[in-house]
Amino acid sequence: MVKVQSDVNIGLVGHVDHGKTTLTKALSGVWTDTHSEETKRGISIRLGYADIVFRRCPKCEEQVSYTTAETCERCGTKTEILRKISFVDAPGHETLMATMLSGAAIMDGAVLVIAANEYCPQPQTKEHLMALDVIGVKDIIVVQNKIDIVSKERAIESYHEILDFVQGTNAENAPIIPVSAQQGVNMDILIETIENVIKTPKRSPRKSSRMYVARSFDINKPGSKPDSLEGGVIGGSLIQGTFKVGDEIEIKPGVNDKNNKWISLTSQIVGLNAGGEDVDKIGPGGLIGVATLLDPSLSKADSLSGSIAGKPGKLPPVLNNFSMETFLLERVVGIENEKDVDPISLKEPLMINCGTTTTVGVVTKVKGSTVDVALKLPICADPDQRVALSRRVGARWRLIGYGIIQ
Repeated sequence: MVKVQSDVNIGLVGHVDHGKTTLTKALSGVWTDTHSEETKRGISIRLGYADIVFRRCPKCEEQVSYTTAETCERCGTKTEILRKISFVDAPGHETLMATMLSGAAIMDGAVLVIAANEYCPQPQTKEHLMALDVIGVKDIIVVQNKIDIVSKERAIESYHEILDFVQGTNAENAPIIPVSAQQGVNMDILIETIENVIKTPKRSPRKSSRMYVARSFDINKPGSKPDSLEGGVIGGSLIQGTFKVGDEIEIKPGVNDKNNKWISLTSQIVGLNAGGEDVDKIGPGGLIGVATLLDPSLSKADSLSGSIAGKPGKLPPVLNNFSMETFLLERVVGIENEKDVDPISLKEPLMINCGTTTTVGVVTKVKGSTVDVALKLPICADPDQRVALSRRVGARWRLIGYGIIQ
């Protein structure tokens, strides 16, 4: 029987148009670009999600036995279930770096997709790899995609470019798997590599529940009658603890009232969904949907994304300002002409990613590597939590390092 909830969240990251969404489709059968603007522009704008079950044929040789099919394509034998995976397809466009960083907060491991038909590294290839390092994602696989549209000589050249690129990074020892996502080539080898490299982390189901909210929805159709309206839905990943139907939950920071004061939201869980199936109880791991009794106007259009949900009274404090120890990169990546990272300066605005939250903080004090910031939008965070830091370089936010909240 297939486990309803996924064991692990795996990010698909890399430069725009290198084939992340196509690779997700090749593995899962799900096309994650469903937003109308994504379809029009041909790029991912929001985080995409897809669940898939990895399987293995018990009769075929091990190197060709990995699949996602219930019946082996080679010998017709019923396949055995290995693990259920949630893929997080992050946008690669430079203007959507904040979305990628929000997605990285719920990734247990990552697949870095690099197209063989373009020189490596492209700007966002480098920026995404640095982002994984900043967020703390260590289990990485490199996929050399589009090998079907390049010559053998170019494929070999691309491979050596990748080897040079990952030297000295957190992907230095990552396996490099050549694939064609469009043609479905080497998917079995990629599945085997994921199984060997990206392990299911140890979870903490007994701790107080805590969920990173990455999406939120109003699922009611326009014109619905008041007595048929359903409450708001939040989506994301439970990083510890459990949720059950009937549980009371709190969502922080919540909503901003007329006096510019943030008020947390409380509600009841009336439905849980994992892997497209309704369940009564959910533990850590995988991507989930939580139906509540909240006014759907509060959850529409991802308005609660970036929040934390959990047991009332047990969530971290809401911070409007904080001090942090900063650790800066040597160079600003993600641009063609890289430049040194200058020290953080007083009154400088910084984009701060904490969990799935994106906010802007204005620097109010600098003392060595310790920096104080006042936030435009509050965050819900514990001491010692890591946050990603970006600064304005030209017209874009560029990753410059990370901070540890004190």
